[in-house]
Amino acid sequence: MSLLTDPTGTIGGPSDGTAVTVLICAYTERRWDDVVRAVDSVFDAEHQPLEVVLVIDHNDDLLARAVATFDDRPGVRVVANAEGQGLSGARNTGVTAAAGDIIAFLDDDAAATPGWLDQLVAAFADPDVIGVGGGADPVWPDDAPRWFPEEFGWVIGCSFVGQPTNPEPVRNVIGCNMAFRSEVFARVGGFAQSLGRLGTVPLGCEETEFCIRAGRAWPRSRIMLEPGLRVNHRVSDDRVRVRYFLSRCHAEGRSKAVVSRLVGAGDGLSSERTYTTRTLPIGVVRNLAMVWRDPYGPARAAMIVAGFTWTVAGYLRGRLARD
Repeated sequence: MSLLTDPTGTIGGPSDGTAVTVLICAYTERRWDDVVRAVDSVFDAEHQPLEVVLVIDHNDDLLARAVATFDDRPGVRVVANAEGQGLSGARNTGVTAAAGDIIAFLDDDAAATPGWLDQLVAAFADPDVIGVGGGADPVWPDDAPRWFPEEFGWVIGCSFVGQPTNPEPVRNVIGCNMAFRSEVFARVGGFAQSLGRLGTVPLGCEETEFCIRAGRAWPRSRIMLEPGLRVNHRVSDDRVRVRYFLSRCHAEGRSKAVVSRLVGAGDGLSSERTYTTRTLPIGVVRNLAMVWRDPYGPARAAMIVAGFTWTVAGYLRGRLARD
């Protein structure tokens, strides 16, 4: 019995295929080299994708360039975002166009590591698994800023301290490196367009809200984090500044407020409770304790406190704006 006819049970089984559609959404020509690198990286595996769908988000010049570059390349399709501008609309357009049994998502400024697709398909061998996410390693423009705390890797779209280090079920996965069975979208719909990045506006959490919806629809199934499933995520120059760090934290808080409104604070903040009550305090203490061997330790501790404060401020602003 398939997911479509048994929404309360598990999915998978002998009838499931392993044809993978990889979706890459792009919105600016400034990332053109990254886009080409992202597309190329997908094919560096024994298991080849059924297709790569490159979705262009309301940018006619970029669309023309992408069509001219990839039109004759086997396995690559270019489509224009047919929904509202922004990452959620672009992803939904790609999902509608996708023909694969599994739909994987790779950011336009990320590159899959060799064998990424092989590992991703293997993770879906368990019929109880409806979604899989991996890790993202930052590719800094130079060295990582000494003041940047590893607990806030999510600010730059990467893995962070506090995430599981071994494969285990999670509430949600990271957006730059995730995949779901196509049947999930058929049942629960796409990403909420009230969430998600719009150009350079650093909002997010659309994948969190989607994962919560999917988990509620199939409570006996799992969304797995596979830490060995890695991508390299480029960090642009503007994201290594304290100003961006704080604005991204504030935007995350606002996004969490929207998620809590859509799915309830219980699920919307379930993972954040452990993160804020355990991971962040440990990070502050650890960084303060290393002052004798690393003079930037107190700076990272201060940024943990500042990041938490700005995130809470964004959350309160989001709730008050609605209320």
